[in-house]
Amino acid sequence: MGRLVIVTAVHEPAAQHLPDAYKSICAQELPEGWEWQWVVQEDGKGEAVAPHIPDDSRVIFRQGRPGGPGVARTIALAHAEGDYIKILDADDQLTPGALARDLAVLEADRTIGWTTSRVLDLLPDGSTLGFDQDPDEGPIERGAVLEHWKEHGFRAQVHPATLCMRRELLLALGGWMALPASEDTGLLLALNAVSRGYFTREAGLLYRKWPGQATSQPSHTDAAERDARMAVVEARARELSYLRWRYPVSE
Repeated sequence: MGRLVIVTAVHEPAAQHLPDAYKSICAQELPEGWEWQWVVQEDGKGEAVAPHIPDDSRVIFRQGRPGGPGVARTIALAHAEGDYIKILDADDQLTPGALARDLAVLEADRTIGWTTSRVLDLLPDGSTLGFDQDPDEGPIERGAVLEHWKEHGFRAQVHPATLCMRRELLLALGGWMALPASEDTGLLLALNAVSRGYFTREAGLLYRKWPGQATSQPSHTDAAERDARMAVVEARARELSYLRWRYPVSE
């Protein structure tokens, strides 16, 4: 039986949204012979998150010393025994069919190392808002994300919060970057530096907009730190391209 593992990093402010994330996972219909597992890693060792963890044998909950979402997701890989790894932030929700669409792409083409999908913002009133500049559905060739990101003010054409990846590729890249933010963007650019990806035009994620989300905090937009993060993210992707390591290696 194949297994797709959903990895979620969580800290206290976002824990209240875990039940909605869980409902969206339970609503997924996977192809015959596949199952899901949800690994929830708390970024810290408090007592506020555990009450929001569902009583389900398919759910693994772990805690650890705080280090940010990238560290939490990466250490969660120790418990993620599956063929593919899907990211899901604690305050977001999967749309119906999202996991099946990811699996269909990755199972059909070994040269595709990762997938992304369209995102809809989930507003506080329950309504959703989409974008009008999503790319066409289909493969994303190596290096395309970095060049778009540089040409558009450090904004990628696909959203890293929707990533689904081959486990061995994710591990080979060292997981998420050890940054205070933009760790998922760093992973996206690294993935695209070594492997082709795929974008699905059908919405795969509801991205919750709320006052407590990390990207709405003043620290996230601090200019000096942001410039440093972007410099490291770009340098990593360019060095990976320069070294010419490719996935799959037998291609």
